[in-house]
Amino acid sequence: MSAMDSTHKEELNVQTAHVEHTHDHADEHHHEDTFISKYIFSHDHKMISKQFLITAIFMAVIAMMMSIVFRLQLAWPGKSFPILEPILGKWAPGGVLDPNFYLALVTIHGTIMVFFVLTGGLSGTFSNLLIPLQIGARDMASGFLNMLSFWFFAASSVVMLGSVFIESGPASGGWTVYPPLSALPEAMPGSGLGMTLWLVSMSLFIVSSLLGSLNYIVTIINLRTKGMSMTRLPLTIWAFLVTAILGVLSFPVLFAAALLLIFDRSFGTSFYLSDIYIGGQALEYNGGSPILYEHLFWFLGHPEVYIVLLPALGITSEVIATNARKPIFGYRAMIASILGIAFLSFIVWGHHMFITGMNPFLGSVFVFTTLLIAIPSAVKAFNYITTLWKGNLQFTPGMLFAIGLVSFFITGGVTGLILGDSALDINVHDTYFVVAHFHLVMGSAAIFGMFAGIYHWFPRMFGRVMNKKMGYAHFWLTFAGAYGVFFPMHFLGMAGVPRRYYSNTEFPIFNDLVDINVLVTWFAILAATAQAIFLFNFFYSIFKGQKSSQNPWRSNTLEWTAPVKHIHGNWPGALPEVHRWAYDYSKPDREEDFVPQDVPMTEKELAEGEH
Repeated sequence: MSAMDSTHKEELNVQTAHVEHTHDHADEHHHEDTFISKYIFSHDHKMISKQFLITAIFMAVIAMMMSIVFRLQLAWPGKSFPILEPILGKWAPGGVLDPNFYLALVTIHGTIMVFFVLTGGLSGTFSNLLIPLQIGARDMASGFLNMLSFWFFAASSVVMLGSVFIESGPASGGWTVYPPLSALPEAMPGSGLGMTLWLVSMSLFIVSSLLGSLNYIVTIINLRTKGMSMTRLPLTIWAFLVTAILGVLSFPVLFAAALLLIFDRSFGTSFYLSDIYIGGQALEYNGGSPILYEHLFWFLGHPEVYIVLLPALGITSEVIATNARKPIFGYRAMIASILGIAFLSFIVWGHHMFITGMNPFLGSVFVFTTLLIAIPSAVKAFNYITTLWKGNLQFTPGMLFAIGLVSFFITGGVTGLILGDSALDINVHDTYFVVAHFHLVMGSAAIFGMFAGIYHWFPRMFGRVMNKKMGYAHFWLTFAGAYGVFFPMHFLGMAGVPRRYYSNTEFPIFNDLVDINVLVTWFAILAATAQAIFLFNFFYSIFKGQKSSQNPWRSNTLEWTAPVKHIHGNWPGALPEVHRWAYDYSKPDREEDFVPQDVPMTEKELAEGEH
């Protein structure tokens, strides 16, 4: 053992001694453990994961209701819905949605889903819950920074939701907030205080993300228990580690973009502004370029796709292997594909900008790197399918959502080949084809990964099991609703229907396509209704659900070796020691079809040189 390993072991022993001292009995609380310190300003990673999850669920419900409101306008343009006026007030006079508020709803819906649900909710919940438990650590490297990460996230959420109630209206530049709409407060109602609050909210969110990501990286590198080598880590931990690295490298670039935008808005600079006219009047800006903002935004924006997707893929790897009762196929290839996707995600941002006048040669480079990312993505998809092949499949709700993710990942990914080709992209750029693509490959896939994780690790979080029948109803209605919403959008996009328009009936060429928008809206209402089943199941099961055994899914990873009753420190005695990888399922010489990681190797296994 190296000196570094010895030091690491001593640190773990000190950590163990400290926890044993403060937790002499698992069913007793430390005398300083008040309600506020336990539930509000908690340093316990398990409690913080719940805080992230509950906040993300609340934000998701808000974003979902916003999408239903603007889908009503798209399906029945200009029609009065009397229920809207008492809810939205001046933004729906006579029950008809105001055009400015329509764009604001699209903007805030996209922002909440991408950042607050799929980034903060997914990584914040499952990185916090699983990293210490699956690597055999007492807690995160810094419980205090972990707590701060959540409260910056909560503050960011409050500011974002608060911006909706501004008199001039919330931010209205689309979730990408491109200049000049976002840079000129006088451009439109949603360019004023609402946009300023959007930038403040995102700045707080970036601080939260960086604090969390640094904590995750340090914890995984430094606090793994004895025997937990990098090649014995579950694929969930690999996904969380690479996601955190992506966040640390890319979110500061968005922060820089937002800072320059604030300068343009408030201090008279023109980083993004040049030759601007409002009402026929020339403004005194020159020398800037909105294309600069696009470069900065999408340098985060494309890694952000995988900051959202990789945790969901990691969760899917764990859920599929556990419920197929088979070792994950191609473990090292899966790690390589995660690393390959992460690397390539930094050199493809230009494919969002093919129609900005980009040099054709440079465009061809981005086409090449974009198509190249299909290779590691295909490795993951084929490995999931091969893991399922001839497995003893257990169709739990978590397993169904994991398989649903694979379906969306494949169908949504195929359309990425069209958008990644500069010659083809020009025809469908800024149409519903783009909306359909990223809502399937990123949005729906990541949401299904999140649901898979919630159903699978709910017993670990709350000590109870969610109702299986309601889980099945939730899956099938959501699965049908998601495809019903986003599959027809491809045809709207190929017909040239532009995204974000308040009403497409202004163009006679699109009149025959209104029925498709009606169909899409009904499926959206179906999908939203399905989430009511999930919400009832989730909150009811927290208090009244069937109590869980310690290892309800007969899984191998370390989180299921900790007692059901939560203690701050995870294990009451010594930390578990790891002897094998996380995927020893259905070994022929074992009576049980699973072998937990803390079970020592047999002499036969040692002789065969297994993991």
